[in-house]
Amino acid sequence: MQNMSRAFFCLCTWLMLSVAAPGYADGSVEEKTEQQSAGVIQAFTNDRSAKSELVAIDEKTKYLVMFLMGVPLLLLIITTVALGVAMVVYGKRVFVAHMVCAGLSLTLALGHAVVGIVWFYPF
Repeated sequence: MQNMSRAFFCLCTWLMLSVAAPGYADGSVEEKTEQQSAGVIQAFTNDRSAKSELVAIDEKTKYLVMFLMGVPLLLLIITTVALGVAMVVYGKRVFVAHMVCAGLSLTLALGHAVVGIVWFYPF
């Protein structure tokens, strides 16, 4: 039985090497794969679209919008922290207000991050 398993293993190994080795001997398979990958990446990196006048926004306006989103975000975060401290240290019952401010802070923070990445990437 042991000889049968060795023979089967040798046969499988020989078959795999005989089938797979000719394609990889000259490296053509790897080279074609790299060329295809480069072609796919190049299709995404080339920006052939014309900028529309409808969506063209000045840099100054972009910074103003980011600032106008950042100020309320900072105020909401400070309010959330203050309500949390009031609950823990002073025992005030402001849990609902704390959670509402936390939810609004998170929503505004995500919006702020998305707008920043869309407008200012790749910096």
